[in-house]
Amino acid sequence: MNPAITRATALRLLTQLRHDHRTVALLFGVPVLLMVLLRYVFNETLVFNHIAPSLLGIFPFTVMFLVTSVATLRERTTGTLERLMTMPMAKLDLLLGYAIAFGLLAVVQVVVVVAVTLWLGLSIAGSLSLLLAIAVLDALLGTALGLFVSAFARTEFQVVQFMPAIVMPQILLSGLFVPREEMARPLEWLSDVLPLSHAVDATNDVTRSAEFTGALARDLLVITGAAALALVLGAATLRRRTR
Repeated sequence: MNPAITRATALRLLTQLRHDHRTVALLFGVPVLLMVLLRYVFNETLVFNHIAPSLLGIFPFTVMFLVTSVATLRERTTGTLERLMTMPMAKLDLLLGYAIAFGLLAVVQVVVVVAVTLWLGLSIAGSLSLLLAIAVLDALLGTALGLFVSAFARTEFQVVQFMPAIVMPQILLSGLFVPREEMARPLEWLSDVLPLSHAVDATNDVTRSAEFTGALARDLLVITGAAALALVLGAATLRRRTR
């Protein structure tokens, strides 16, 4: 691993994204707008406090998955990734560069969304720093999955098609609409192995309790492990030549 190459890769991606105003708007504007709409559609603080923590786990994951998968696919289809892979660059350098760049964006996005959500009236019983850390881990999970699935699409439209295949089932089974323990037993078992369910559980635990429980620690381990596994799978899809 070469830290200079990793840093250069991250800086290149951040420079490109800085000039992509639509992507910036998607990253920072859309989650904030949705939170504001949610608050005033229900116009009830208790309802907002019940739903908002779950969305703090869902929004970073979904947005970073979409942005990362599209941006990485663009690099693959334009030949940029193939040219980079012809250089004396390890896969880990390239992958960590992507992860760092999108991870920094995720940190900023999470801070902005959490700040707006608190301003809208969300009450947090636990640690604010822990809530931010969970949301960042969740965004990194979306980033890692986006890096992985970009290898299986040829166009940006095909990337969008992965949303209902990978993201929507996790949202439906995360407990946002129906508590997971009230689902049919097979669905409950399936939700137990989906990382987004653990992200939603973790954000709910932090906002509703000040205790750091064993269940919360388990959720954090699952999110971190799933992100690491997705990064490993993403590295396996990197090829010296594009077919």
